[in-house]
Amino acid sequence: MANDIIGGNEYYQVKEGDTLLEIARLHDLGFIEIVSANPGVDPWIPDTGRTILLPSEHILPDAPRRGIVINRPELRLYFYGGGDGPVVTYPIGVGRQGRETPLGSTSVTAKRESPTWTPPPSIRAERPELPVTVPPGPENPLGMFAMNLGWQNYVIHGTNKPYGIGRRVSSGCIRLYPEDIERLFYTTEIGMPVMVVDQAVKLGWTGGELYMEIHPTVAEGDELEEKGWYMPTPVPGLKERIFTTAGKHAARIDWPAVARAEQAKRGIPIRITQ
Repeated sequence: MANDIIGGNEYYQVKEGDTLLEIARLHDLGFIEIVSANPGVDPWIPDTGRTILLPSEHILPDAPRRGIVINRPELRLYFYGGGDGPVVTYPIGVGRQGRETPLGSTSVTAKRESPTWTPPPSIRAERPELPVTVPPGPENPLGMFAMNLGWQNYVIHGTNKPYGIGRRVSSGCIRLYPEDIERLFYTTEIGMPVMVVDQAVKLGWTGGELYMEIHPTVAEGDELEEKGWYMPTPVPGLKERIFTTAGKHAARIDWPAVARAEQAKRGIPIRITQ
């Protein structure tokens, strides 16, 4: 029987002085995903004592389950590694508007510990004051670990600015929390396949039931970060996708639940069969 879901949601009670940014880091979540999961909560001054949903349950992306799969709108990386080991997922930062992380397939071509950063020409054009190279240390934006990809100038790396995880703020590279990149670095092999997908909607089965997980689109996520809210837009072709995935179970679809999830886009798996 298929099992397309990993993890499980948890809850956290806000303490005085907490921010959602800090809570996200503490629980290995990204900024946009924790804000989306908790609509109406002020990310910078959440009410003390309020219960926060920690969205740690995930439907696996619709992609080959091998190597590394990155889902851009979800701002998450899935590590399948090899063999029958558990799937591991990490929150990530990706490229900002105009510097989007590319979609498609590539691979890990090199691994560098304590890397030196050589700003590429595109970044030097924007920031000519940068030095030719930045040595390892606290000023290095690659952090302590970096993995080059087959795409020139694109790297999976750590960061000296962990508040950028779960956001679209990079120049196209994929950033992880320092503690996450270290784990990923030592379990990744050169030559491992990497696939970047764009799946704001994911569908998956577990226990004979169909679940759906809808995230804000890339544009909606940008708007959420900029204004603190966004107007959710309908998902093109959603009903057709659900019918196709449900197959012989299509008559069991709970369409009101689908409509609620489409409107909320909280990024958490919702059961849509009954």
